[in-house]
Amino acid sequence: MKGFETLLFEKVGAVARISLNRPEVLNAYNIQMRDDFSQALAAVADDPDVRALLVTGEGRAFCAGADLTEFGTAPSLVVARQVRWERDVWGQFLGLTVPVVVAVHGYCIGSGVEIALFGDLRLAAQGTVFALPEVQLGMIPAAGGTQTLPRNAGLGPSMEMLLTGQRFDSGVALKTGLITRVVPEEDMLAQAWEVAHRLASAVTGLVPAVKTALARGADLPLEEALELETRLAIQVLA
Repeated sequence: MKGFETLLFEKVGAVARISLNRPEVLNAYNIQMRDDFSQALAAVADDPDVRALLVTGEGRAFCAGADLTEFGTAPSLVVARQVRWERDVWGQFLGLTVPVVVAVHGYCIGSGVEIALFGDLRLAAQGTVFALPEVQLGMIPAAGGTQTLPRNAGLGPSMEMLLTGQRFDSGVALKTGLITRVVPEEDMLAQAWEVAHRLASAVTGLVPAVKTALARGADLPLEEALELETRLAIQVLA
């Protein structure tokens, strides 16, 4: 695959890795990154040899949020937001059947948090700084934050994070469920790769089936959810 302007893309065995690569601006999410992400996620979805995806960030941060310089050059904030919606990157994340591991470090702000929340397993380096400052900037989080955060952190903590925009550390992120594991910064990448390779080595179809059971079952009555689990188990055995 051709190189990307704002991302690094590689495959190691059955694991694909997408790494945000605008380190000079702490990997701020801009329109070009959106376009690159869309192409990279399409490549992952279309490659039958990819059985897990790892998402990381280059330099001193995972992602410092949306690139606000683009908001300043757009005719209005509404136009700036609309441009970002023209590619459904978040829908592509949700459509992936392979497991997604996200490893964050440094700063994980705004869009960075929202990207992380689309991961199935989310690792954070000790000392990572988190925040969702959109409300304080006069905006509503529009990359899924109002929906994915409460599904992981609960309604109360999500209200505080979203309405106050206050920064918090990896300990708080772990306690609330925003992330699933805290690791030493020097070990983060190695552990992330290890987790991704472990998931990729699972029995064919097993991890996607478990993802489906968890994602769809949570919105079903228990009896229907159990029926879904049984159908998926039979499919995997077959």
